Amino acid sequence: MAGDTVALNGTAGGVDLAEWRERALALEAAVGEAVIGQEAAIRLLTIALFARGHVLLEGDVGVGKTTLLRAFARTLGGPFGRIEGTVDLMPNDLVYHAYINAEGQPRIEPGPLLAQGDALSIFFFNEINRARPQVHSLLLRVMAERSVSAFNREHRFPHLTVFADRNKVEKEETFELPSAARDRFMFEVGVSSPTDPALRRKLMTDPRYHDVDALIEALPAGIVDYTRLNDVGATIQRETRVSDALTDYVLRLWDATHAPGALGIELDRVDMKRLILAGASPRGMSMLLRAARVAAWLAGRDYVVPEDVRGLLAETIAHRVFFTPVYQLRGAELSRALIDEIVRRVPAP
Repeated sequence: MAGDTVALNGTAGGVDLAEWRERALALEAAVGEAVIGQEAAIRLLTIALFARGHVLLEGDVGVGKTTLLRAFARTLGGPFGRIEGTVDLMPNDLVYHAYINAEGQPRIEPGPLLAQGDALSIFFFNEINRARPQVHSLLLRVMAERSVSAFNREHRFPHLTVFADRNKVEKEETFELPSAARDRFMFEVGVSSPTDPALRRKLMTDPRYHDVDALIEALPAGIVDYTRLNDVGATIQRETRVSDALTDYVLRLWDATHAPGALGIELDRVDMKRLILAGASPRGMSMLLRAARVAAWLAGRDYVVPEDVRGLLAETIAHRVFFTPVYQLRGAELSRALIDEIVRRVPAP
């Protein structure tokens, strides 16, 4: 193991992983100054950035989802695009907008996806569940291929990370994300109000947290070089080891998502033989190990331990396990309960 540690303490493939780890932790600290009481969500977003995955945030209204994403966009640096989900939003609204200019002539300008060209760093989709399925389909390609076709050519976004949020309270004029679109998000992260009384009092009474624009503007911009995230992420994946024993453990977790009854798992008011429609996908398990490598790197290790995997399993896999129609309405409740039981039942190396 001593030989493997060199990669984290020195330079590998032109990337100094120790220096980049310090930058990643500095980014987390800066975001934590603006969004207090959300340490778990901040760590998950940091992992996703360096694992080159997209993130969907979900929570009640007013808990800070948008502020959290804006803070990351600010500290990450680079051009970003943003769009608000509405019931009348159409796919073309992402790539261009048409208007009549002052001379009465029709004009077409690039939309939020194209306005920054191939330098686009963050695309922020607010209230994604208010957008129509046609919009979700376009976003699916953008997330999967980091490209879109418009104006008779292919536009590529090599540095792009998609952040989206949705609130779980309002259901009027909303559209559920299809499973294919949800599978493209590395994480689905729940955001809730802080429970610590001191933090709750601070959010309520400190004027600093009442002006979100000023709060975000005060954050340092560009703590990391977003154009190098692909190289850094690839180096982390190469230099962080996953043992054979841990790989076998992850395979057993994967099997358990398809046949939890084989482990003797029982859930309240559930016929386990009729529960699972589809277990976790190969893409989901691949993303789990990608994320676990980054978690190990942030912890200062060049090898993954079971705690890295267990700590990310719910956010990575819960939205990739699909239930039969009779249990769909209880999906959010059952998926987390199932993941907890799988973690408890599958022995770790």
